[in-house]
Amino acid sequence: MNLIEIVEKLQLTVKTGTDLLDKEIKRGYVSDLMSDVMANANEGDLWVTLQIHQNIVAVAVMKSLGGIILINSREPEADTVQKAEAEGLPILISDMHAFELVGRLFELGVSGR
Repeated sequence: MNLIEIVEKLQLTVKTGTDLLDKEIKRGYVSDLMSDVMANANEGDLWVTLQIHQNIVAVAVMKSLGGIILINSREPEADTVQKAEAEGLPILISDMHAFELVGRLFELGVSGR
């Protein structure tokens, strides 16, 4: 499933990377700890988090993640948006809580490990 399908089916808001939504997503990872994501997320994963600071972009780029979904309608900080645009990283926003969002992603075929 690609990001545009996920955006449409889950009614996500695209904050950055509107031209990068053709990325194929098969797995996801949910965590709010940078060190956990660095240690355990895999290339191409879709990262679900509540963090909004620019370090999420650095971690996502370092791990070659497919994108980031922010939960609870959280808006990324301005410098996070700028960095994500410069790095070519999609940031999406959901009004759902993490538990519901991850369940819905799983129903769509996005698995964990």
